[in-house]
Amino acid sequence: MANIKSAKKRVLVTATKTERNKALKSKVKTSIKKVEAAVAEGNKEAAQEALLNATVDIDKAATKGVYHKNNASRKVSRLAKAVNKMA
Repeated sequence: MANIKSAKKRVLVTATKTERNKALKSKVKTSIKKVEAAVAEGNKEAAQEALLNATVDIDKAATKGVYHKNNASRKVSRLAKAVNKMA
C-alpha cells in the first residue's frame, strides 16, 4: 500500500473508476447480446427496440471514456446493419 496521501487517494479513485468502467462495459455487452438475440429470433420490432437501447448505452460509455468514439461508432453501425438486413 502507498505511504503518501496523494498516492493513497489515487488508489481509491482508480478503484472507483474501474468499477464504473466494468459496469458500463457489462451493460453495453448485455445490450448488444439482446440485439443479436432479437435478430437471430427474427423479431424485427424487438430488434429495433433493443438497438435503440444499445445505441444509448454505447454512446454513454463512449462519452465517459470507456470506449473510443470510433469503436463505439463501429459497434452501433454493425448492430444497425444487422437489424436493417432483416426482412
